[in-house]
Order: sequence, then structure tokens, then C-alpha cells
Amino acid sequence: MKRDTGFWVLVSTILASSMAFIDGSALNVALPTLQEDLGATGAELLWVVNAYALPLAALILVGGSLGDRYGRKLIFMIGIVIFAVASLLCGVAPTITFLIGARMLQGIGGALMVPGSLSIISAFFPVTTRGRAIGTWSAFSTLTTILGPVLGGWLADIGFWRGIFFINLPLALITLAILWHHVPESRDEDSARQIDGRGAVFATLGLAALSYGLIQAGEGTVSLWATLFIAIGVGSLAAFVWTEANSPHPMVNLDLFKSGTFAGTNMMTLFLYAALAGAVFFIPLNLVQVQGYRQSEAGFALLPFAVILTVMSRWAGGLVDRYGPRLPLTIGPIIVGCGFALFALIGQTDGPNSYWTSFFPGAIMLGVGMGITVAPLTTAVMGSVSSRKAGVASGVNNAVARTAGVLAIAILGALALGIFKHSLEARTDKITLSDDAIAWLDGEAVKLAAAQVPPDLPTKTTAAVQGAIHWAFIDTFRVVCAIAASWAWLSAGLAALTIEKRMAAVE
Repeated sequence: MKRDTGFWVLVSTILASSMAFIDGSALNVALPTLQEDLGATGAELLWVVNAYALPLAALILVGGSLGDRYGRKLIFMIGIVIFAVASLLCGVAPTITFLIGARMLQGIGGALMVPGSLSIISAFFPVTTRGRAIGTWSAFSTLTTILGPVLGGWLADIGFWRGIFFINLPLALITLAILWHHVPESRDEDSARQIDGRGAVFATLGLAALSYGLIQAGEGTVSLWATLFIAIGVGSLAAFVWTEANSPHPMVNLDLFKSGTFAGTNMMTLFLYAALAGAVFFIPLNLVQVQGYRQSEAGFALLPFAVILTVMSRWAGGLVDRYGPRLPLTIGPIIVGCGFALFALIGQTDGPNSYWTSFFPGAIMLGVGMGITVAPLTTAVMGSVSSRKAGVASGVNNAVARTAGVLAIAILGALALGIFKHSLEARTDKITLSDDAIAWLDGEAVKLAAAQVPPDLPTKTTAAVQGAIHWAFIDTFRVVCAIAASWAWLSAGLAALTIEKRMAAVE
């Protein structure tokens, strides 16, 4: 019976995790069609991603604490129900505003659901078999992450991007049935910890206000309103740090950061994952809206990155034992930065026909760099604190990575909106256009590469304006990738300066 239960524990946690991983990796590829169908601006497209990522980043540690206190299976199931209901709402969303609201609800469900997978596995499996169980979960989770962009691109190509959300419904029902009938409840019987509600409020408010203010400023609305939200965001995040430092039951135990390696790994995580999340958001838009790829082809474009990362991770896990954490955590991000630098060199290409000489080399570099980095980073985080704090340390690092994504989308998105508008004005300045056409393009600039050419222009002028739109986005993409490269190299520098050369045993 025990063996059967272990099987069902793995099946249920893998299926639930698949919902989150597929959603995350598939949606980016489908964004161009989603934008066209719902008439979304560039800022609204940024919010489609951040509305989910923001509550997930801010509440994921709360979700783990709730599971420990009230029952891991119970909170896991509640998270799955919320995630499934939100997925249904996303799938039927009639407007972009409705979709953004549903994505935020989905993020809340994810914050309850995501921490549950590993905590349920860790609670059920003894130490002797836990590593193999987590490895099985990780392998299947990686597979769904790899297949996500391919699935998302195919669904978008057949005009059914909503299927990315609908696929969660049968997965959720099957998972809930398995959990209800086959998986035992568990909780931390020694934990009487209070939930850090005040910290969660400050974290959520801070990230939301900062993101909103930055994106509004990027749209050209550098107003009192945008400045106010940025100030509220910064103030709330400062209040979050103060709360965590003075709370008897903090969501983030700041004492962990007394370890130089733990602090260093989290600082480098912030910049490295910000670079990754920010640049990867713009790559499918470039491929589909500028370079002429079908979305299914765009789904395959970054496949080398995911495959190499997966293949190298097992080998890279042994690098810390041989060389210590500092060397791989310095070299890996340097290579990642070189990958982004290669993307920054790409101009207008001959579509998929020139993939092997344009986007493929950068994808290879990203895969190699992250492949060298990911496993040693996890090992360094877990090894920098005592074993009884390893779970908390892993949760903090996960939250930092997700927060990095939220801030990167907001910062790079705001810059992209401003750069695109400026570049489009410069590139259309020498084209003879009426005042009405100029005003039309000014209004369309918020859509980034999806901007429409003014109607009723001569054929030659229409082609020139369309070319200007494409090159304005290429200009924008190059700056985004250059910034991502600098963040990756900064991450490498932080690793070299802050992470110990050899792991010391921590009691």
C-alpha cells in the first residue's frame, strides 16, 4: 500500500506542477496572437505576464507556511481549485482587462499550489528514497517546461491560444481526484507559527505599485500618478524589509543573509533571472511580429536552450564537489551574458530560413550558461545554511527568482515602450506623412511591434512605414538584450566576489 501511495503522490504532484509550468512556458509564445485577438497594448501584454507572476512571487512563501500549519494536501487542493477556476476565466476572457484580472487570481492559486508539490513529496518519502522521488518529479516538470512553448505555438497557430488555459481543467480534476482518494494529509506538528500577513501585504503592494508605476512611465505617462505609484512601491518594499527584520514570525528570515554565500547566491539569482525573464518575454514577439516566424516555429526556436539546460544539469551538479560553487557560478552567467549579447546583434533576418545563423547561436549559449549554473546554484543555496533551514532557504531563493521576473518585466517593459516610441518617431521622420498619419502612429506605438500602419497610404509608403515599425522594435530588442547581458555579467561578478570558493559544512 505504501508503494502505491508513493506512486500516487508523484502522479498528483507532477500533474499539478505541469499546469503551472505549461502555463508559464507556453503563454509567452502565444502572446502575439493573444495581443491581436484582444487588441492589447504593449503595457497590457506586460500585465498578462506580471499579473500572474506578481502574487506568485509575493505569496509563495505564505503558501508554504499555510501548508505546514493547516495541512499540505488541503492547501495544495485549494490552490489547484483556485488555479483551475482562474484558468477557466482566462480561457473565456472577453477583454484584456478581464484576462489580466483572471491571471492575478491564477497567481494566487499558484502561490498555494506551487510550494505544495515538493513539500508533499518531502513529507511522504523517507530520506533514503526522497532524492529519487524529487528527481522523478524534476524530470517530468522539465519535460513539460520544454514542451510548453511547442504546445503554445501550435495552439496559437490554429487560432486557439485559449486552449493553453483550458488544458488545465482536466489536469486539475484528475489531480484533485487522486489527492482526495490516495494521498494522505501531512503538516508540521511542531509548527505553531503565525502567518506573516503583514509581510505578505507589503510585498504584494510593493511589487504591484512599483510595476504599475514603471509601466505607466514607460508608456510616456511620466506623471504625478506614475511617480506616486513608484514611491508607494519603494516605500512598501522598504516596509516589508523592516517588518521581516522585526517580526517574530517573518515570511523571510533575514538571519539567513548573514551567510555570505546565501546572500551572494540570492543577489546573483536576482540579476540572472531578471535577465532571463525580461529577454525571453521579447524573443517570441520579435520572432513572430518582426521576423515572420509562425508561432509554432517560435515555440521550437528556444528548444535548444531548454534541452541543453536539461542535459547539462545532472553533469553540472557534480561541479560544486570538484571545484566549489564560485567557479561554475561565475562562468555560467558569463556565458549566459554572451548569449544575450549575440541576440543583441540580430537585425532583420530572412525568417526561419536564417534561424541557424541568427537566433540559434544565442539559444545554444543560453542553454550552456544556464546548464552550468542552475544545479550548482541550488547546491550552494541549500549548502549555505543548516539542514533544518534548507527548505526555508530554497523557498527564499525561489521567491527571489520569481520577484526578479516581475521587476524585470516591469523595468524592461517600461524601457521598451519608451525606446520603441522614440525609435519609431526617428525612423519615420524622413517618410512623408500627413499630420493624421503621424498622430495615428503615435497612438499605435503603445502596441510595440503590433503597431498598425495608418490606412489609405500609398503602397510604397505603407512598406516604408511597416519597415520602420519592424526596425523600431529591433532597436528596442537590441537594447533589452544588451541590458540583459549586463545583468548576467553583473551576476557573474557578484558570484566571484561573494560566494566562497569551497563549500564549508554548516551545522
